[in-house]
Amino acid sequence: MDPFIFRTRINQIELLGKKAKNLKQLVENIKTVPSSSIYHHTHRFLEQHIYFSPEHPNDFSYWITTALGLKRLGEIIASVEIFQFKDIESLRNKFIKIIETYLKGTSSLRNCILGEEFSFMSSKMFILNTPFKAHNLEEFISCLRQITIHSFYFHMFEARMRLQKDENDFSRWFKDNGFKRLADQIAFLDPYTHTLEGLRKKIISLATKYTQR
Repeated sequence: MDPFIFRTRINQIELLGKKAKNLKQLVENIKTVPSSSIYHHTHRFLEQHIYFSPEHPNDFSYWITTALGLKRLGEIIASVEIFQFKDIESLRNKFIKIIETYLKGTSSLRNCILGEEFSFMSSKMFILNTPFKAHNLEEFISCLRQITIHSFYFHMFEARMRLQKDENDFSRWFKDNGFKRLADQIAFLDPYTHTLEGLRKKIISLATKYTQR
């Protein structure tokens, strides 16, 4: 088997100097900010909430609900199933469509109070190797138990969405090495419905079953 090299990354957060005080400004900025900004605002909460799922799964839904008081719209934004999208641009267009549809149906434009504007941020990613390398399924499971949550997050989320690999790194490695059923089982998991530690344990459990055959 080709070895699986576990990697991790460091993110450098960047302020883009773009702010929004109402929905119109929010959607106009969503249209123009780099894709790394959309990724940051839709995935930041996932890594911060390792052991439990956040109430608001992205920054847009949180700000719309808390700063603008538009609870129903916030719920619609929060309910967008990110796993259905294979790239950031499709996800960006989904948010644009939802907000623009809402704006067409209302004659009022609510502003947030001063100091609560939505501030667009982005992040620059630096990919690093870790000491962990797996040459077989048993070693993979052992490494998966030991790597940091940031390394796990990189291979499950950033490889698929941010690096546009179309699938997570674990599924790709399993598929390339003859474990197609295991690869499909992991690929079909919706990672956005699990906590990070819960997802790690699920993948370890699935992989362990294959070592017992």
